[in-house]
Amino acid sequence: MLVLGIDPGTATTGYGLVTSDVGGPPRRQTTAVPLRLVECGVIRTRPRDPLHTRLLEVSNGVRDLIARHRPDLLAVEDVFYSRNVQTTLALGHARGVILLAAAEAGVPIAEFPPAEIKKAVVGSGNASKEQVQYMLTQLLHLRASPQPSDASDGVAAAVTALLTVHLRRLRGEEEVPKLVPKKAVAGAPTRVIEFPAPDVPRRPR
Repeated sequence: MLVLGIDPGTATTGYGLVTSDVGGPPRRQTTAVPLRLVECGVIRTRPRDPLHTRLLEVSNGVRDLIARHRPDLLAVEDVFYSRNVQTTLALGHARGVILLAAAEAGVPIAEFPPAEIKKAVVGSGNASKEQVQYMLTQLLHLRASPQPSDASDGVAAAVTALLTVHLRRLRGEEEVPKLVPKKAVAGAPTRVIEFPAPDVPRRPR
């Protein structure tokens, strides 16, 4: 199973693609979850551009990722309520275009609150960003945490989704929503900064 994790934002949207064999035959399932980072990076927008232009760039970036990788599931951070109302509204706008891009492509969506992602990766909903990044290097057998930092949040969302699917599978529950037939999505070129996993040395298993 390939999961595209997204950390939404109007300025920087982090993403991470993580794969695992959690969707394999039940007889192969164990309590361990082998995870592999495929790619991660960010979609940046220009600060001086109007909001609608920035949202279009985010949407096109997500569409391009879906078209190139054909993920089985999209995992996205749930709404984070900031003290700054404008920040919360901007985040809601970004989430909206991301969810729309996935829905139009027929990709199932899983939403996780930030605290749930931290708890799944670290074991504590109050974990720091540094703790999350450290655990990602351990889970994915990397020598360094995914960069830039916004990308690690997208990777964490993808890891959380895979761990959740694995747990539900062990319990005999429905793994993910039934897949909707995917349509071809023509993504416009975007300024995507990638962190290719194949070039990252792994720790010995």
